[in-house]
Amino acid sequence: MILYVLKQNKNSKSAAFGKYFAYPVIEETVTLDGLAEHMSSHNTPYSKGAITGMLTDMVSCIKELLLEGKNVKIADLAIFSLGIKNNGGAVSEDVFTVTKNIKGVKLRARATGELIAKSLNLEASLKKASATTKTSGNGGGSGSQNSGTTENGGSNTNPTNGNNGGNTGGGDEPGGDGNDQN
Repeated sequence: MILYVLKQNKNSKSAAFGKYFAYPVIEETVTLDGLAEHMSSHNTPYSKGAITGMLTDMVSCIKELLLEGKNVKIADLAIFSLGIKNNGGAVSEDVFTVTKNIKGVKLRARATGELIAKSLNLEASLKKASATTKTSGNGGGSGSQNSGTTENGGSNTNPTNGNNGGNTGGGDEPGGDGNDQN
């Protein structure tokens, strides 16, 4: 069950100013160690320690491959890639410099297989979080369209997606700020 809270868009420059949007409530962040413990409880011959070791190596190898300019696809999870956060454009190639025109690098993840939105929408059930529900942070909110089952059986679609899905972080504004260019 995915709990959600409603937040009002407070950006007066947005076409969605004043409208309310659903954001998931994140009750817990499971660490790599917690994931290994969970996986070891699923009738596997591998211990929590062995799984932790494999996952730790996987994470460091994915980072290494990404920094070599490669994408990494894990079937039914995501394609991991790096994007560049630009700091405004240069007027010409001659005046472009990394220090002036690039803010940094960001991790991108695009869902694949079983995790694509179409599949998730068929499996997800949503329920509005009560006032007594413990929430942490702003609840994420990727700015992508989130359709699925709601407590009333309808769909919950955010038509004000301000980007192409590259923003996987949180934020108070649907669709991110749209300023990052890849």
